[in-house]
Amino acid sequence: MPPDRLLSACIVDDEELARRGIRTRLSSHEDITVEVECESGREAVNAIQNNDLDLVFLDVQMPGLDGFDVIEKVGTSAMPVMIFVTAYDEHALRAFDVHALDYLLKPLDEERFTEALDRARARIADREAGQFEARLADLLSSFGENEESAPAEEQTCTDRFVVKSGGRVQFVKSEEVHWVEAAGDYVQLHTTEKKHLLRKTMKEMEEALPGKQFLRIHRSTIVNVDCLREMRPHGSNGEYIAVLSDGTERKLSRTYRDEVDAFFDEGL
Repeated sequence: MPPDRLLSACIVDDEELARRGIRTRLSSHEDITVEVECESGREAVNAIQNNDLDLVFLDVQMPGLDGFDVIEKVGTSAMPVMIFVTAYDEHALRAFDVHALDYLLKPLDEERFTEALDRARARIADREAGQFEARLADLLSSFGENEESAPAEEQTCTDRFVVKSGGRVQFVKSEEVHWVEAAGDYVQLHTTEKKHLLRKTMKEMEEALPGKQFLRIHRSTIVNVDCLREMRPHGSNGEYIAVLSDGTERKLSRTYRDEVDAFFDEGL
C-alpha cells in the first residue's frame, strides 16, 4: 500500500560518500523522498528557503557555513525537522539547544537510523497537528467577530484549547490543565487523563491562561494553583519545590519567586 503522504527530505553533507549512504538507507522507506542534496552550507540555506521540506539531515562540520550557521541563517522556527549527522559527538548538546530532533554518529547504525526516522515522522505529524489547531482556532474565533467585545483583560485569555489527536479534534478547557511544560517548539498540557502538545511558546501560554488561576514558577513550567498541594523548601539557597495534587514535583526558580510571593500576598 502506498504511503498517505510523501515526506520530502534534504541531505546536507560536503562528502558525496556520506550523502550516498543516507540516500541509500532512505531508499528502503517508501514514505520519504530525497528532494534535494547539498554539499555546502550555502546550498543548504538556499534549498531550505526555496523548497517545502519536511526533514533535513544536516552535517555539522562543513567548510564555509557549518550546520549551526545554516540554522542561524534560516532561523530555527523556519527549519524543517532536523537530524544532525556527524563523525564527532562533541557538538551533541549544542545540537539539541537548537532543537535538533536527533544526533547520529558516523558510521551510521541501521537501527539508530530507523529509530531517528520514526521520531521524525512523529514530530512532523505533531507539527502538522499544531498547524491544523492554529487554523481551526482562527476559524472558531472568527465566529465571534460580531459579538460584543470582551474587556481587554479577558481578550488575552482563553477558556479552552483546540488539540488534534488520533485524527480527532478535541477541546481542552483551561481549568482541566494541571500544569504546562515547555517541550521544544511546543508546550505540553498535562491534564488528569493525558498530555496534549500545542504549537505555542510559554509566553503565549502565560498570556492565554487565566492569570487568577495559573502561575508561572519556572521558565519551563506553569501550574494551575488549584492543583498546588504544597511548596516545599529545596536546599539552602531559597529555592522551593512545588508539589501538585497528583504528586508531580516541579522546581520554583528564584527568578519567579517574587511573582509567586505577590500572587499569594505573602512570602514563602
